[in-house]
Amino acid sequence: MRGVVTYMKRDFLKWSRGRVAVISALVMPAAWLIFVGLALPVKFTGNYLDFITPGILVMTMLSAGLSGGALLMFDKILGFLNKFLALPTPRGSILVGKILFITGRGLIQTTIILVIALLIGATLISPIQYALTYIILFLFGVLISAFATTIALYLDDHDSYSAFSTMISMPLFFTSSALMPYSVMPGWLATIAHLNPLSFAIDAVRDVTAGGLPVVPLLVLLGLTVVVMGICVQVFRKVTV
Repeated sequence: MRGVVTYMKRDFLKWSRGRVAVISALVMPAAWLIFVGLALPVKFTGNYLDFITPGILVMTMLSAGLSGGALLMFDKILGFLNKFLALPTPRGSILVGKILFITGRGLIQTTIILVIALLIGATLISPIQYALTYIILFLFGVLISAFATTIALYLDDHDSYSAFSTMISMPLFFTSSALMPYSVMPGWLATIAHLNPLSFAIDAVRDVTAGGLPVVPLLVLLGLTVVVMGICVQVFRKVTV
């Protein structure tokens, strides 16, 4: 754990010094929340802001996770990763520290987005519901962080990773249940949305905010996280820079 904490501290210090990066990471989800959440739903039954907020929270975790892969890419390019791999600290500490940092950064960003949502009219829920929401977001964050890290280990340059990240982020978001319920989707889109990992996280958060316990989505997220994390660990153990 000492090595994990050291690598997390290193990345948090680096992130906190880049104020532009901290602010810019919040601009897109905040814009979606304010302009779409308040302006779009003229005929939506109920509070559309409550409906869209889980999608924006998950989108924030998605963006944080995918940008986390770029951090590993820069460590590769600048020569830090090969120095870390040569240290006596177990490789697993490097990987776990990186993934926990990426996930923790995402949770900080989602907290800010959640505060904005409450300020502009989202419904306040109980502390237990918020705790369950953060557990779901944490699981999803680890899933996306492990996936992004695995892809970054395979690719050779930042431009390739940036193109990959751009290619999958918006399609994943727009083919999920973030913006509309399944009942109003075309049949083909509803089928894709039901299989989208983002939808599992979004639906789980919505179930929690409605007072339910999303057992099935949680189990699916947990299973996906374990599988992807296992693949990431195996790839990282064999990596050479």
